[in-house]
Amino acid sequence: MKLALVGYGKMGRLIEQLAPQYSFETGLILDLDNNAGGRGLTADNFRGIAAAIEFTGPDSAPENLLRLAALRVPTVCGATGWYARLDEVSEAFARSGTGFIYGPNFSIGVNVFERIVAAAAGLLRAQPDYEAWAWEIHHSAKKDAPSGTLLKLVEAMRRAGYERRIDTASNRAGAIPGIHEIGFDSSADTITLRHAARSREGFARGALWAAKRLAEGLEGCHEFSRILFGEAKA
Repeated sequence: MKLALVGYGKMGRLIEQLAPQYSFETGLILDLDNNAGGRGLTADNFRGIAAAIEFTGPDSAPENLLRLAALRVPTVCGATGWYARLDEVSEAFARSGTGFIYGPNFSIGVNVFERIVAAAAGLLRAQPDYEAWAWEIHHSAKKDAPSGTLLKLVEAMRRAGYERRIDTASNRAGAIPGIHEIGFDSSADTITLRHAARSREGFARGALWAAKRLAEGLEGCHEFSRILFGEAKA
């Protein structure tokens, strides 16, 4: 199966390296040199492409995704910071009858971590002595702060019924792949939950797993965790 990479930074290069393990060969690479203004997103370029993985940034992702939807290319998007246009993009894929999977974090471990955080928040929602914090740190090149992952963790806490203040903070430094921490503190004790990525490999593997699902016929627009945990059907 031929895979298109839209965005060819560190994530794109790692995805290309791991793609054969998921039955893909890289058939198209688009980056700043050949896709300025979306000029590389053409029907000719995408002929024979089974799926695309979009890993650019918040400024370019929405327009890239709208063009991919128009071309009817099943697409995985791991870019963050563009979700103000999520409804518009999802509707475009739905109109074209094309599969689309998005998510702020394609690490399987992070998605399991989110479920653990939600469970803890639900258990403590009726315990007013426990105050909460949410913190993350990423490499200095990451553009959005707080990260999409941290925002999703806080959202999961809210959905679980934790309505009190959640003190939220972000740091950007060095080459750290990503650390997310959720904590609950009372006068009696502290509960700390933390996920630390060792590298980008977990993100790349999750994106490739999702792309394979699309290439094999998964339809509809889905948030990654719902596919991962079997909550969305083809």
